[in-house]
Amino acid sequence: METYTLTIGDIKRELPIVAVSDELSIASFVILGDTELVLYTAPILASKLPEVDVLVTAEAKGIPLVYELSRQLGMKQYVVARKSIKPYMESPLVNEVVSITTQKKQILCLDSNDVKQIKGKRVAIIDDVISTGQSVRGLEELVVRAGGIVAAKAAILAEGNAAGRDDIIYLEKLPLFRNRLSN
Repeated sequence: METYTLTIGDIKRELPIVAVSDELSIASFVILGDTELVLYTAPILASKLPEVDVLVTAEAKGIPLVYELSRQLGMKQYVVARKSIKPYMESPLVNEVVSITTQKKQILCLDSNDVKQIKGKRVAIIDDVISTGQSVRGLEELVVRAGGIVAAKAAILAEGNAAGRDDIIYLEKLPLFRNRLSN
C-alpha cells in the first residue's frame, strides 16, 4: 500500500493513501487512539487560537483533540455535535452535511444544553482535518443558529485547497492525490 509521510514538528506518521472516488485519493489521517499526536499538537494549536469561550467539534475524530485543547485552555467543558439525534436531546438543532471522508449526507446536531453553552459566546470550531470545509461549514451554521459567535475554525491539518484558505488555523498541509487512470 502506498503511504504519505506526515511530519508535524518532531512527530512523523506514515498515512495510508486510500481512494475516496475513482479520481481522488487521500492520506488517511486518524487521530483516534494516537495520544502522542494529540498531546503534541494540542498546545501548538491552542497557542494559535484567539480568545474563545467554547470549543465545538463534530463526533467523533475531533473529540480527543478538543478534549486536550479544552484542558490546555483551562476550560471545564466542550461541545460535541452528534451525528444522530439521541433520545436525551431536547429540541435539537440539526444540520445536514456531506464530508469528503463519508461521501454521503449525514447530520450534525446540538441539544438544548449545547445551545445554552454556546449562546452569546465566542466559539472555536475544531476538527482533525479540514478539506472541503463542509463539516466545518455545517458546524458553523449550527453555532450561529445557537446564537454563538464563530471566532475561529481550526484543525491539525488543511487538506488540498483548504491550505490556501485564510479563514482557518492549521498546523500542516496534507495533499490530495489524483488517481492514475489505467488504459
